[in-house]
Amino acid sequence: MQIVRRSSRDDSHPIPFNANSVVTVGTFDGVHCGHQEIIRRMKDVAQQTDSRVVVVTFDPHPQIVLHKAGKPPVRLLSTINERCAEFERLGVDLVVVIPFTTDFAQLSAEDFVTQVIVQDIGVRHFAIGYDHKFGKDRHGDEALLQKLGPMHGFTVEWIEPLACDSVVVSSTRIRQALLEGDVEGAARMLGRPYDLTGRVVRGDGRGRSVGFPTANIQVDDPHKLLPGRGVYAVVVHWNGDAYRGMANIGVRPTFTDGSEQTLEVHLLQTPDLNLYDHAVRVQFQHFLRPEQKFSSAEEFVAQLERDKQRTLNFQTTL
Repeated sequence: MQIVRRSSRDDSHPIPFNANSVVTVGTFDGVHCGHQEIIRRMKDVAQQTDSRVVVVTFDPHPQIVLHKAGKPPVRLLSTINERCAEFERLGVDLVVVIPFTTDFAQLSAEDFVTQVIVQDIGVRHFAIGYDHKFGKDRHGDEALLQKLGPMHGFTVEWIEPLACDSVVVSSTRIRQALLEGDVEGAARMLGRPYDLTGRVVRGDGRGRSVGFPTANIQVDDPHKLLPGRGVYAVVVHWNGDAYRGMANIGVRPTFTDGSEQTLEVHLLQTPDLNLYDHAVRVQFQHFLRPEQKFSSAEEFVAQLERDKQRTLNFQTTL
């Protein structure tokens, strides 16, 4: 898969032009099951017409750039590197990453289609998700594409929404599920367990003092979404290996004043593995319980033992 990162007015990173392209446009945060359905349909069309599959996406997320004061910032399900890795796994031929800026946000939907899609990339067939809009003031939609298609020689396909657990899959619904601790529901909508990457940093060593040493993880991207506070069964990927563990997201109310949220992971079979200063990927498998404040260290440790046994009893995808 080829990745080209450029703006619509920058010729320093030319996009390989091919009029025989099946194209879609979107942020694709999470590359969830609905997004995957669009790409599967694109691949079917491409196979029938001997075309290439092209995804045009944006970085940073438009809502980060256009964030309005007083509104909570958007939390990402996937970084641009994670999105591209999923696109490659799904068999996309070319990903065009357009840096999203306030200037770019002023480009009209019609100019975007004409200048970027038609002239720079080339398009034979344009697939669009059921709720996707693009361009200045979000004027780009299926109706605009149906108007432009005959003018520029491409066909348009509107992709029906995909339902999971009787609700339409969307990045917003997945974010909400994760914030509620429903990592199992999020995984069903994503088509895989939710994960994040970060570097292991030094903590206060309190976990080791009670027999449950933890790796304190500093998430790579500050915009990446952390699931809701609580204890989770997780899998930690490092150096090509996978380790079962349990993670706590929260403020550690038993031992701290609750002013700082952290992500800590205890590895079950290899608790003394030295991961300090290494990058790891944490995959959330099951929600165990909400974060609690305990009356004593002994009560805290007894609960950790119960959490550990529950984690070991889960059927975990390594």
